[in-house]
Amino acid sequence: METDKRDPDTYQIIGAAMAVHRELGHGFLEAVYRAALPIEFDKQGIAFRAEVPLAITYKEIMLPVIYKADFICGGDVIVEVKALDVLTNRETAQLLHYLKASGIRRGLLINFGAESLQYKRYVWG
Repeated sequence: METDKRDPDTYQIIGAAMAVHRELGHGFLEAVYRAALPIEFDKQGIAFRAEVPLAITYKEIMLPVIYKADFICGGDVIVEVKALDVLTNRETAQLLHYLKASGIRRGLLINFGAESLQYKRYVWG
């Protein structure tokens, strides 16, 4: 997939994911990639928070349900990590719901499960 260099934040995050994929390859469980990414984020100077809770509201009432984003990088990019053979609409919907719930506009869906790293960039609203 081609990276949009006009968005240096997501370009840098994808580069970090590529470095992890080059080192580990595919086939590990998702938790392995979620544990390796912070090391690479630190190495590349990418600010991030892991396992960020996202509150869900309905008609201005907070629901007793909380999503957890794998990472929020730089304060304004949600990064959702997968390790699947194939990404489906389910994973896309998950990221889009995270964007809607958080009010964050940009998101990356990164899949380490395929032979080559797969990623999709989304902009909400």
